[in-house]
Amino acid sequence: MNKGVREVEYTVHELARLAGVTSRTLRYYDEIGLLKPGRLSESGYRLYGPREVDRLQQILFYRELGVDLETIKQIVHSPSFDELKALRQHREQLLEKRRHLDALIANVEKTIGAKERGIMMSDKEKFAAFKERLMEENEQKYGEEIRQKYGEEQVNRSNEKLRNMTKEQFDEAEKLSKDVLEALKEAMLSGDPGGEAAQRAADLHRQWLSFWWDHDSKEAHAGLARLYVEDERFKAYYDRVHPGAAEFLKEAILIYTGMKDR
Repeated sequence: MNKGVREVEYTVHELARLAGVTSRTLRYYDEIGLLKPGRLSESGYRLYGPREVDRLQQILFYRELGVDLETIKQIVHSPSFDELKALRQHREQLLEKRRHLDALIANVEKTIGAKERGIMMSDKEKFAAFKERLMEENEQKYGEEIRQKYGEEQVNRSNEKLRNMTKEQFDEAEKLSKDVLEALKEAMLSGDPGGEAAQRAADLHRQWLSFWWDHDSKEAHAGLARLYVEDERFKAYYDRVHPGAAEFLKEAILIYTGMKDR
């Protein structure tokens, strides 16, 4: 770049129009420290340069994938943040999202066609659409955290296992999910995560997990238990049983897997 050429800068309104967001959104991102302007003009107007434009693109990618603003802030402001690596991850996640949407669109078109011709869809076909929708919802809610913790390959294998799951297997997994909560509720009455009731809850949880993961790893089981406490959404899901239930389940699983002191 020639020294005499100034980089293009945008005002709040210009950048908002360019990115397809509102000026209010950019001001809010500034207020919470997510995206600060590159500098202020002599008149006090926010000005955004190429670095801020690239950062906004990253933020919008993460928002499209359902990541909350606080998590995005932690990611993009991390000293170890790798923009190229993040873009590659965005591409893979968006391609996976496109595959889900393509499958849903195909199923909707098939349903429309079946209804127009008076043909009944099989339960298997209806269930396939439901599974695709479930994967899409999970991706929106937890995709970023799970992929960061366990990697693209594991998440994709888990999605493939769900695609191949029969209705009977899914119903059994759902039953086990409820059994885990009931066992956890009962175990908390003892207050002992190493007790028989708590270890039964941990074992039920392992059985439930086997429906979603394609391998049985004590390390992965323990890692997921820790995530239940670290992630507020997982924590809230288990704490609805009783305050502190997520922490109690984590301790029970760490004892169950022998990973307590690791």
